[in-house]
Amino acid sequence: MSSLLGAQRRRQILDLLDAQGAVRAQAVADQLEVSVMTVRRDIAHLAERGLCVKVHGGAAKGGQAAQEPGFLAKADQAVETKQALAKVAAALVQPGQAVGISAGTTTFWVAAELASRAAADGITVVTNSLPATEPFAAHGAAANCLLTGGVRTPSQALVGPAAEATLSSLQLDWLFLGVHGISLKGGLTTPNMAEAATNQALIRAANRTVVVADSSKWGLTGLVRIAPIETAANLITDSGLPAAGARQLRQRTELVLVPVPAGAAGAAGAAGASLSEKDPAR
Repeated sequence: MSSLLGAQRRRQILDLLDAQGAVRAQAVADQLEVSVMTVRRDIAHLAERGLCVKVHGGAAKGGQAAQEPGFLAKADQAVETKQALAKVAAALVQPGQAVGISAGTTTFWVAAELASRAAADGITVVTNSLPATEPFAAHGAAANCLLTGGVRTPSQALVGPAAEATLSSLQLDWLFLGVHGISLKGGLTTPNMAEAATNQALIRAANRTVVVADSSKWGLTGLVRIAPIETAANLITDSGLPAAGARQLRQRTELVLVPVPAGAAGAAGAAGASLSEKDPAR
């Protein structure tokens, strides 16, 4: 068992956040040789002082709207929740449809869901996400996934004029959009200005935009607004969303809450989710 004092542990957590942008509580506990509960208390202590942001399963670096965690820093966070959201999102797509998928660790799992049936169902996916192409290659459906050109960002997105020029000539049935943050003031946001512009091009190309984001994104604000919340015809998130947030979002979009029990895989709850939960005031 570790002999580190609380202040020393918290300093190490901050150092990890500086290096990685985000950390998992379990990984930190293993590294520091303490319990997960101890790490959670340390994270709560840091969050109360504005030094980090608590997210599902760990913490993210806070206080910097321009901070852009890399794809790998977020890829292993809340995986089961993201997979549950992805199942609900992918179920919307019908055979023969064209689908846009933006960069992100949650939208990656939407790509993985669609890749398993793309060839058989004649689904075409257009993406600016390098990781999102990998499931299609693994399923022998590489021809069903079109990658835009552009310059690579820390989130493994291809952005810039080349990507936007490609998207300007396309017509997509769906766009599944990942975001850094969702807030009433900022709307749908990202830390990267070029990525915001490319995401806006994806939105323009799509008939219907669906935001797929776990509940930790609620209340976060990136440097650049992609679009108002109302741009999303649907917002698919998990049942960890605070009740007040759910009420506010229902006034702006059609909200889909996927029931994901705390600490559980979450996939079981996803099967029962649907697009029937509409704002009663709309």
